[in-house]
Amino acid sequence: MELHQLRYFLAVARLKNFSRAAEQCRVAQPSLSQQIMKLEDELGEKLFERTKREVAITPAGELLQAHAERVLHEVELAGEGVRELRGLVRGRVTLGVLPTVAPYFLPQRLRAFTTKYPAVDVVVHEDTTHQLAAALLAKEIDLALVSLPVERPGLRAEEFFSERLLVALPAGHALAKKRRLTLDDLAPEAFILMKEGHCLSGQALQFCRINGFAPRVSFRSAQIETVLAFVAKGWGVSVVPEMAVARPTPGVTYRTCAGMTRSIGIIHREARPLTHAGRALADFLRDGAGARVAPRLSSGGIHPPPT
Repeated sequence: MELHQLRYFLAVARLKNFSRAAEQCRVAQPSLSQQIMKLEDELGEKLFERTKREVAITPAGELLQAHAERVLHEVELAGEGVRELRGLVRGRVTLGVLPTVAPYFLPQRLRAFTTKYPAVDVVVHEDTTHQLAAALLAKEIDLALVSLPVERPGLRAEEFFSERLLVALPAGHALAKKRRLTLDDLAPEAFILMKEGHCLSGQALQFCRINGFAPRVSFRSAQIETVLAFVAKGWGVSVVPEMAVARPTPGVTYRTCAGMTRSIGIIHREARPLTHAGRALADFLRDGAGARVAPRLSSGGIHPPPT
């Protein structure tokens, strides 16, 4: 039983497709299939049931899957431990992240991280909190930067920081005359929100429901920039994270609203510790979170602090 055979086997078990598994493993499909058959011959059991439509893992395959994951993880940790003795952290880390966090929090920090750890390859995967949690449990990603809390058995959370959620208003809106808003002020307004499934949208709706009203949603989008563009054109108001407004959007002004905040942190699998490279990335992001510079609120909206 060879390590590369276990890697091929796990790729097929995860993707349920020999062609995609071969592509991910960067090997020709006939070679991958041959190694899987050799593994089956050695074990004396079928690991997959193959049909024209799908590939299904057998009970024997499910048993091997659990052991193979532990074996390869221990091999990875052993290699990283030896490299760490000579001061080198290396490896590949797949980081899941929310679309409402990735473009505002990651670019500068990942550049600094790769400068400090040039031998670590970071792959970023954007998705909603629900999908990222599922990807973690399916072992498709290593850790995820999300809005907390995330209540899923098998996952552990580490909070990094909290930030304000701000109300985005069309410039010249009557509410812009107030320096600080309440949710009662927003009850009559039309809302422009992220599409369903995004935690930012869910948080905005939850704040409204707690305050006793169901907001009228006039438009939804998958991108904050699109949401703000519609706010600027007077379609309604929105709720956006503070980190997203460092660069002013023409036609939009921002106000704080009592009690509206979100917590940002990482989640990872409880049963499988992070690799050295994964832990280095998590620690680096946490330390970088403490150096965030919040925008400054003035009567005209949110502006970057003076330099």
